[in-house]
Amino acid sequence: MAGVQVRRATAEDLPRLAGVLAQAFSGDPPMSWFVPDERRRESLLQHYFGAALPKVYMRMGEVWKCEEPLGAALWVRPGRSPVTLRDELPVLPALLRTFGRRPVRAWRGLGAIERGHPSEPHWYLEYIGVSATARSRGAGSALLQAQLEQCDRDGSAAYLNAGSERSRDLYARHGFEVTERFELPDGGPPLWRMWREAQRTST
Repeated sequence: MAGVQVRRATAEDLPRLAGVLAQAFSGDPPMSWFVPDERRRESLLQHYFGAALPKVYMRMGEVWKCEEPLGAALWVRPGRSPVTLRDELPVLPALLRTFGRRPVRAWRGLGAIERGHPSEPHWYLEYIGVSATARSRGAGSALLQAQLEQCDRDGSAAYLNAGSERSRDLYARHGFEVTERFELPDGGPPLWRMWREAQRTST
C-alpha cells in the first residue's frame, strides 16, 4: 500500500471514477450476469455510475479514490443499506437503461443478494474497482483500508458481497469472514457474503 494515496472523492473526480468503475466491472462475473450485453456493458455501466456516484453514493455514504493508479470504493453508511428503490429514484432512468433489459432476471438477482443482507448496523461496501494497470499494485487494499480504519475507530462493522474467489481472498486478508456462499438465479455465478467486526486499534 506504500505510495498509493487515498482520499475522499470530490464532485470533480466523479466522471473519471465512473469510467474506471465501468471498466473494472465490465468483466465481473455477477455484473456480467446482470448485464449480459458484452458489447455495450462497459458503456452502460459508465452511464449508470455517472448518475449514481453523485446522486446515491456521495449522498448516502463515502466515495474513496486513489489517483496513481486510479481506483474507487463506494460505501453506504450504517442504516442506509441495502439501497432501496426510493433511494435510487434520482437515477431511475440510468438504472432502467442499464439493468432493465431483463427486468424479471434483474429483480430476482437483486432479491437473492438482498435476502441475506444483515440487519445489524454496518458500513456496506457496494463497489470497489481499480484500473487494469492498478491490479496487484496495492490500490484495492489501500482503498479498503481507508474506510476500515474509520470503522475500527468508530467501532463499526463492515459487510460486502464478494463476486469472485480472488476478491474474496483479498477481503479475507483485511479481516472479513465468509458467512454464506450463494448463487444468482438461473445458473448464475456465486457470491460470498462477508462480514467484518470492528478491530481493536492500538493507542
